[in-house]
Amino acid sequence: NRTMENYLGKAVKGSRMVVRKQRTHNIPEQKELRRILRTNSTSAEATLWGLINKRQLLDTRWRRQFSIGQYILDFYCPELKIAIELDGSHHFTANGNERDFIRDRFLTEQEGIVFLRFENKAVWNNTPELIQTIIDTITDRRNKIYCCNSND
Repeated sequence: NRTMENYLGKAVKGSRMVVRKQRTHNIPEQKELRRILRTNSTSAEATLWGLINKRQLLDTRWRRQFSIGQYILDFYCPELKIAIELDGSHHFTANGNERDFIRDRFLTEQEGIVFLRFENKAVWNNTPELIQTIIDTITDRRNKIYCCNSND
């Protein structure tokens, strides 16, 4: 009796059915796309990655091109549920703004993710302010987590 898994995430073993939680983060079908996006990142993304990777900001771990459901986030901190999006010119169209709004609202409501959005040029023109905003958000999220999860 082998365990077989169908596309709905259900496993069948003998005559017993076990329902498994369907994977929503970094799903295998998007692996190649995420790899391509990492390989072909914009210069703004590469610059910001150099500032936040390897736990450089308050010992937080960030992931590049992390997917949740159908959406791929530029940078994501799973521990604190913070997403950073760097926006190029296509985001500043009516269609781009609408898509971003729908995506951000869905991920905020479903996953509790906080979004930080910056224009690409802010990485170079306003680096100290950008980093300070990220640090403030990390601090705020940690305070909320430790405040709400303490047993005192």
